[in-house]
Amino acid sequence: MQQLLITLGILLLVLGLLWPWLSQLPLGRLPGDIHIERENFSFHFPLMTGLIISVVLTLILWWLRK
Repeated sequence: MQQLLITLGILLLVLGLLWPWLSQLPLGRLPGDIHIERENFSFHFPLMTGLIISVVLTLILWWLRK
């Protein structure tokens, strides 16, 4: 448990340091993301972004378990 918390802390630190560059990625604006905008209504569902993040996290966790 301690190793997991330390790893997550380091990962959060690295993500925080890389945030200026990571925020430039087109995540949330990919083809396949659903965005509906009407007069008094706006709806955004990041379908493809969620799928890509899920696949990447699955591969990372699979790799860490080996």
